[in-house]
Amino acid sequence: MGLQIAILKVLASYPDGHATVAAMNSDLAILSGAGAAWSQRLKMLKARAPSLDIFSEGFVIRDSDGWQLTPAGRKALHRIEHPAPPKTTAPKLELVRPSVPPPSDGAKPLLHIIGRNDHRRRRRIAVERSA
Repeated sequence: MGLQIAILKVLASYPDGHATVAAMNSDLAILSGAGAAWSQRLKMLKARAPSLDIFSEGFVIRDSDGWQLTPAGRKALHRIEHPAPPKTTAPKLELVRPSVPPPSDGAKPLLHIIGRNDHRRRRRIAVERSA
């Protein structure tokens, strides 16, 4: 179990981010038996911050009343839970125009139009029939 991540999560569950040592021990004991889903979530979060040290980084402060989650700790937990998507750079598209000389007289055109615009022809036929 990612104990440091669990401590951040427990402290974040308190409105002021402060809990006594007894309350922390009770909550952590309950969460340790919470099941596989909780353990998997903690492992996933721990993998996102493998070198996390909540005390030396100032995310949690210990005093005689208990433990306090700092604003930096709240931000760190949010970054761990909601990592920014990786930036992807869209490939640059470049318009390439072939350098083909124009056809000389008598030469076949470079493009052949295939197909007809039948809707005009049908309309003329319909008009002729009705007249």
